Amino acid sequence: MTVVTSPAAQVLPEGEAGTYAEWFACLAEPTRVRLLHAVATAPGGITVGALTELLGISQSTCSHHVRKLADVGFVRVRKEGTASVVTINAACCSGLPHAADAVMGLLAPRPCCPEDVPADVTVRALGDDDWPSVRRIYGEGMATGIATFETTVPSRAVLDAKWLPGHRWVAEVDGTVVGWAAATPTSARDCYSGVAETSIYVAEGHRGRGIGKALIRKQVTAADEAGLWTLETSIFPENRASLALHHAAGYRTVGIRERIAQRNGEWHDTVLLERRNNLG
Repeated sequence: MTVVTSPAAQVLPEGEAGTYAEWFACLAEPTRVRLLHAVATAPGGITVGALTELLGISQSTCSHHVRKLADVGFVRVRKEGTASVVTINAACCSGLPHAADAVMGLLAPRPCCPEDVPADVTVRALGDDDWPSVRRIYGEGMATGIATFETTVPSRAVLDAKWLPGHRWVAEVDGTVVGWAAATPTSARDCYSGVAETSIYVAEGHRGRGIGKALIRKQVTAADEAGLWTLETSIFPENRASLALHHAAGYRTVGIRERIAQRNGEWHDTVLLERRNNLG
């Protein structure tokens, strides 16, 4: 019998919770949110008088909301002659999203990788004889229309030149290659030597049975052992199976890159995901 347990819940430290609650409470007023947005989108700042006119509120009301925002550090206020100029506190541009991520658990330690890997799947290093299967499976993924922007399968030479040695894997079932995974450097600069873009493809007819789980488990554990500190990947929003697979392996969604590239003349968005080595 297999017993499945849920991960232990975590609790924010009281100090952090209090700070975040103060920030969110400050923004629990629509006029204040509109005011903060106006300040954030005003290069160089904006006077209280201009804010009053822009928002259609009285000067006393505007000044009250500005003080509330200044008290928690969202804005700065300086005098220029008789005018009060309000500027955004640049630190809140990262601090507020950080607070939301912390509260929603996105900064908590993430899972390593899927545990329920099929016993009949073997993942091993890619060998010279595997290239025809790898390119065939690449083409099968390409045919779905939601796997890659490529429209022709890259040659062995192209793939061999860009994939990191030691991070090329194939999955086998009964001696047949049914999937592959690879990692590509994101930059030639030394400072990004531990950052790689990952890819995983599963053969048509073998999807949905855990091949991807076996591949991604090997991929991320090998990357951790090798000292790669960040793995990233871009996935079409329609490719929900791939999104779920990567989330299960500790990737988090960084954001949506809108109309990032064209495929067959049509613009597509991608979801940018990232996984950090817990030791990094």
